[in-house]
Amino acid sequence: MLKLNTIYKMDCFNFLKKLKNDSVDLAIIDPPYNLSKANWDTFKNQDDFLNFTFKWIDGLLPKLKKTGSIYIFNTPFNSAYILQYLVNKGLEFQNWITWDKRDGMSATKTKYNNGQETILFFTKTKNHIFNYNEIRVPYESTDRMAHAEKAGIIKNGKRWYPNPGGKLCREVWHFTSQRHKVKIKGIIQKMPHLTPKPLDMIERIVKASSRKGDLIVDCFVGSGTTAIASKKLNRNFICSDNSIEYVKLAKKNLKIYGGK
Repeated sequence: MLKLNTIYKMDCFNFLKKLKNDSVDLAIIDPPYNLSKANWDTFKNQDDFLNFTFKWIDGLLPKLKKTGSIYIFNTPFNSAYILQYLVNKGLEFQNWITWDKRDGMSATKTKYNNGQETILFFTKTKNHIFNYNEIRVPYESTDRMAHAEKAGIIKNGKRWYPNPGGKLCREVWHFTSQRHKVKIKGIIQKMPHLTPKPLDMIERIVKASSRKGDLIVDCFVGSGTTAIASKKLNRNFICSDNSIEYVKLAKKNLKIYGGK
């Protein structure tokens, strides 16, 4: 068994082999997308990419507890294949989450502009953890909610009052991409990792689908966001990446942003 709260330099397949079966409460996976953004994101063809993807999925699934959850990032196109594979494996589909990245402009003029990524949320069984109250979001109609706090709103014959924590979280998420969060004087900077995910978005996933002390796994840790969110929220983590540069980056970021 690998040590808790450690980031390993190890490819996803060897890493997953070393994890104990039925030990993982939550897997947050941001794998290659086959967009040829770097060597690690480049495959011979779509079949080669899907074979790679299905192989690491097969390695991960036995590690999940019966109450465990898995979130997988990818393009909408790739996610359609991944979704069907997970369904065929007997997992429980929960949500197709659309991440509205607020990521600037696209130049395409032959189709609708791309501005999203997909996050598939599956669970091992129907008996899973979901802390819906932990991820409530602000109501949009502030004036109406202010009135409702005093007098309530009649719904289905009953008087309803807004929840002080906000409304239940929906499956379209509005998080600005990380590269737009770290602009200097309005200029996007070159980042040490090509595709870092926003920390507040990963924190939402950790809060929703795990409890304090649970084990969270990420076998493509990249810049370390999963490890950082886990540590900040008092969860255990075991993470890996095949790149020594990214492992060093993740460990550095964990020290800076992970808190005590």
